[in-house]
Amino acid sequence: MPREIITIQAGQCGNQIGTEFWERLCLEHGISSDGILEDFATSGNDRKDVFFYQADDDHYIPRSILVDLEPRVINNIIESPYGNLHNPENIYLSNDGSGAGNNWASGFSQGERVFEDILEMLDREADNSDSLEGFNLLHSIAGGTGSGLGSFLLERLSDRYPKKLLQTYSVFPNNEDSSDVVVQPYNSLLTLKRLAKNADCVMVLDNAALTRIVADRLHIQNPDITHTNQLVSTVLSASTMTLRYPSYMNNDLASMLAPLIPVPKCHFISTAYTPFTSNNAETAKVVRKTTVLDVMRRLLQTKNKMVSTTPTKSSCYISILNIIQGDVEPTEVHKSLLRIRERRIAQFIPWGPASIQVALTKRSPYLQSQHRVSGLMLANHTSISGLFSRTVLQYDRLRKRNAFLDLYRREATFADGLDEFDDSRDVVQDLIAEYRACESENYLKPSTTTAFA
Repeated sequence: MPREIITIQAGQCGNQIGTEFWERLCLEHGISSDGILEDFATSGNDRKDVFFYQADDDHYIPRSILVDLEPRVINNIIESPYGNLHNPENIYLSNDGSGAGNNWASGFSQGERVFEDILEMLDREADNSDSLEGFNLLHSIAGGTGSGLGSFLLERLSDRYPKKLLQTYSVFPNNEDSSDVVVQPYNSLLTLKRLAKNADCVMVLDNAALTRIVADRLHIQNPDITHTNQLVSTVLSASTMTLRYPSYMNNDLASMLAPLIPVPKCHFISTAYTPFTSNNAETAKVVRKTTVLDVMRRLLQTKNKMVSTTPTKSSCYISILNIIQGDVEPTEVHKSLLRIRERRIAQFIPWGPASIQVALTKRSPYLQSQHRVSGLMLANHTSISGLFSRTVLQYDRLRKRNAFLDLYRREATFADGLDEFDDSRDVVQDLIAEYRACESENYLKPSTTTAFA
């Protein structure tokens, strides 16, 4: 029996990523832009019903909810070739269409006003599932709708569906460059609190790293949002491949996440992918020889990781899951793991097993790949605390000057004071401390262990 997953796309970033994701899923399962199964795909042994369901006329509809507080992006989706794919009843647009103005507090407050309408969509999709496993939230943490409304949805979903898994694909802002959104550190910190307390797993996608990969690995001089979104859709697709083309292991979300997250509080996962290709640039279509060892070695290289962190000498992996796609023999995997262990390429926590888990998965027979082997790494690494530390540092700079706080005081959440900021900072600081504590060999001893939330 399939374990269905409902995808929620919140805000401009979430809906743009979602669009690329559904286009890719349709190609991988042989589904046309109108949801009709192509003649060549009728005899496949894939699980389409994890992410799609069939209407009465047998065309496929995504299990997705599209939410935005301003209409531009969703209108573009509706007018696109894939506009008829989604259920129109599962698209929510705010009546006034004014958006959240890149303000977390505005997005959160509007969430309280519109939640009943969104909840009705979610309940209908959940009731339409035979064995619902969880929810995927696609969003950005820096703007207004994805961060504010996304935070509100996380809080309400964890209350309403406490036994369902809540996984997010969260796009972190580029902290290395100046941003158009001056209150980005405020929005990021407030959203991080909800990701830490309400989500079961957060797939971290860092805009700085994505932009660097597009420039360095795909050799595109002036990368735009289309290129980075295509990278994100590749990660989304590869990370769900074992669910859609199942084997005897890792064929549901729980069995994938359990070994990745041994400590509930440390549930922020970084990703890496190789080899990179792009249909949008000729320079990115270079074909090379790929082997399992080559792919697994490249996945551990910093330049292929989609999070820009600087590991220290004490930084280490808590866990790694490699999803290897292609025509691969298990003996190749075994030999590759031995070579990696001999060379000590990956440093693991001193208090747990030092092993890379590998899931072998089939490729879509309907989508041709130039490479024999490709791989996605899902890694729980302590250096991700550096990303949170940068957010706290930028927040402290703004807060010290009390800059732009009037934008937040206008909303009900901050009407009685700015305690929510202080509480969020404490939660993020606690998260940083937990990841740093994981690097110690005494982590599991009661005297030094931080109590789990």
